[in-house]
Amino acid sequence: MAGPHAHAHGHDHPPHPLPPRAGRRRPGSLAGRARRARHRAAHLLTPHHHDAAERTDPALRASREGMRTLWWSLAVLGVTSLVQASVAVASGSVALLGDAIHNGADALTAVPLGVAFVLGRRAANRRYTYGYGRAEDLAGVVIVLTVAASSAFAAYEAFSRLAHPRPLDHPWAVAAAALVGFAGNEGVARYRLRTGRRIGSAALVADGLHARTDGFTSLAVLFGTCGAALGWPAADPVVGLLITAAILLVLRDAAREVFRRLMDSVDPELVDRATRALHGVEGVREVGQVRMRWVGHALRAEVDIVVDAELSVVRAHERAVAAEHALLHAVPRLVAATVHIDHTACAGADADADPHALLGHHLTA
Repeated sequence: MAGPHAHAHGHDHPPHPLPPRAGRRRPGSLAGRARRARHRAAHLLTPHHHDAAERTDPALRASREGMRTLWWSLAVLGVTSLVQASVAVASGSVALLGDAIHNGADALTAVPLGVAFVLGRRAANRRYTYGYGRAEDLAGVVIVLTVAASSAFAAYEAFSRLAHPRPLDHPWAVAAAALVGFAGNEGVARYRLRTGRRIGSAALVADGLHARTDGFTSLAVLFGTCGAALGWPAADPVVGLLITAAILLVLRDAAREVFRRLMDSVDPELVDRATRALHGVEGVREVGQVRMRWVGHALRAEVDIVVDAELSVVRAHERAVAAEHALLHAVPRLVAATVHIDHTACAGADADADPHALLGHHLTA
């Protein structure tokens, strides 16, 4: 490759095409101007944006959507929990009490998520160079711990009632409260799942799955009430234990989702899409490693591409820009990509020469 070997090429949020600067780019040829004209025409026909301002706004909108969802969930589940708790105290239903406690805990998960959404709006700085998007993942950990605590309390109450049975009072009120619990949880679940998937929030999706299972556990309370009304007092605490088991299943799924996000897990299909997009870029001979990670609601990528060694630094840089541009179109929620440029061997050059030899002792340490 003519000129210095360009390794790390990263655009955080560059406009496309790059503005000419003195000493960096010579006046383009007629073919180059034609390519840029076609590119601008394509952008007009397919509107999209790559500059910093346009990428920050969707993140803020995502946070606002998340906050609206959280406050709405807090209100609905708070009212649902209060109704169920009042009926549980009057009736002595341990299954309904467990459902009310769990709904209350679910409502309170809005607090750590709300803090995370607000914190995630803060701009990156020299200490937190990627911003505060990971605060949401920490909120997911708090949610998982809250679910675990509520399941432990529900199990304790159910076992206690099995050991000391008592008749169920006001069964029809308990049945009505169970239906209220199902309706409230299902409404919250749909809203959370829809918003979480739209803004890319793993914590909000996990919370939505949690609320959906809570709705079905409320129906289980209804069945337990029917059993108790028909003369089987143990039906209520048995249903309480079934609710505990259902909570544990949700806990497993939510913990797995949060763990994957904390471990920088991404959908393999996104990696495949990025690889296909890079192979389609003119001048890219090979594609090396493709890495991605979530930072809040946004994806960042690091990729390796191979170009011809005969290219000048300017032409190799153009290939890197084109590669990043292709990635931004191909991968949803990708906001930045760092493109590492490697080159093929020059004709007549030493085939054993390794441009990365200087890094060898670091890579093997």
